[in-house]
Amino acid sequence: MLMRRLIACLLAPVMMTAPALSAENVTTFTLENGLEAVVLEDHRAPVVMHMLWYKAGAADEDPGVSGIAHFLEHLLFKATDKLEAGEFSAIVAANGGSDNAFTSWDYTGYHQRIAADRLELMMSMESNRMRNIRLTEEDVTTERKVILEERAQRTDSDPGALFSEQRNAAQYLNHPYGRPIIGWRHEMTELSREDALAFYQKFYAPNSAVLVVAGDVDPAEVEELAKKYYGPIAPTEGLEERQRPEEPPQRVERRLVYEDPQAAQPYVVRSYLAPERDAGDQETAAALTILAEILGGSGQTSVLGRALQLDSNKAVYTSAFYSGMNYDDTTFGLYIVPAPGLTLQEGEDELDAVVAQFMEDGVDSAHLARVKSQIRASLIYGQDNVTSLGREYGAALTSGLTVQDVQEWPAILEAVTEDDIMDAARLVFDRKKSVTGWFRKPQTQEVSQ
Repeated sequence: MLMRRLIACLLAPVMMTAPALSAENVTTFTLENGLEAVVLEDHRAPVVMHMLWYKAGAADEDPGVSGIAHFLEHLLFKATDKLEAGEFSAIVAANGGSDNAFTSWDYTGYHQRIAADRLELMMSMESNRMRNIRLTEEDVTTERKVILEERAQRTDSDPGALFSEQRNAAQYLNHPYGRPIIGWRHEMTELSREDALAFYQKFYAPNSAVLVVAGDVDPAEVEELAKKYYGPIAPTEGLEERQRPEEPPQRVERRLVYEDPQAAQPYVVRSYLAPERDAGDQETAAALTILAEILGGSGQTSVLGRALQLDSNKAVYTSAFYSGMNYDDTTFGLYIVPAPGLTLQEGEDELDAVVAQFMEDGVDSAHLARVKSQIRASLIYGQDNVTSLGREYGAALTSGLTVQDVQEWPAILEAVTEDDIMDAARLVFDRKKSVTGWFRKPQTQEVSQ
């Protein structure tokens, strides 16, 4: 359930996907109570994806209750005024469907994939738990143990995850992106029924939600069903636009070394604060997206891969990562696993040298053309997956973007020039505004790196 976006960025090359549905296949409407809706038509199979997104995630939590957004995600599968605990998922499964949920810093989402003729059933159940959950102290105690065990398995027992968590905290000193989505353990142990209900009553409301329905549906029928089931729900009065703490100016490079006996592979990661995709202003984010692909998208063709993995054998693996789908400033990062026999310092120096040479040489036009060709291909293939497209629209609308921004994104990527990429690189690559992390075994236990 818990989304681990940063870790995913480090483990795989940057993927650039965006919805490629034509405008006539995308319908939008907004209910009087503030619920936004997007309908994505795809009649190739009698299946529908029903998704309800809330504009509330880990970065919207009050101080001291980290993890409450993710905790509430778990608790929403308990009882409502119409359903017993666990009955929601049981009904979905009995009707041949599947359901799940996810939490990020900027949103929480719930989704069901099911036969198209069961859409009304999904809307009736999902709208019911928007305002009508019934939590007992036993529910809270039981599910708190579940999330603590989830943290134990996915974070506390994983040195790489703990390293990522510490780097993130060093990256964001004041902004809530510095808190882990799952929460700090010492605060998770104290999460209460009152904490969950306070977050629920504030954010689980139509004026904080985005409905995405993708698949074999008729937009007019979807709107009528939405009016029937979501329309009567009262909005949260006085709910304002997000006002989050801003990061102070970073004036010095931050560095950390994370040592753990279980560290299997030493590596270096450096990240920089970078602008996210903003409504009506996505050009810099597009340039950074392509910059990440050019620098580290492929071990065979990227700048880092060719120089450090193929030509000099100085690295086992290299990558660059960037994801602009944030409500606030995101990060751009570089990653290297030095080859056996090289120290982390030598690996970092090699990485810096290649980046410095790239800044001097600029973008190779043939390489840029290949990257854009790959983007176009990914957009064509992306049309075959309405679930991915639904997630793209949902994430965008809960991260401050609009439907128009999503639809314009492919053209903005295509329009990026060599100069745009270098301008973006100069904007981001400032060592005084970076966080560099080393991950390794304790020195005393190492024979060599």
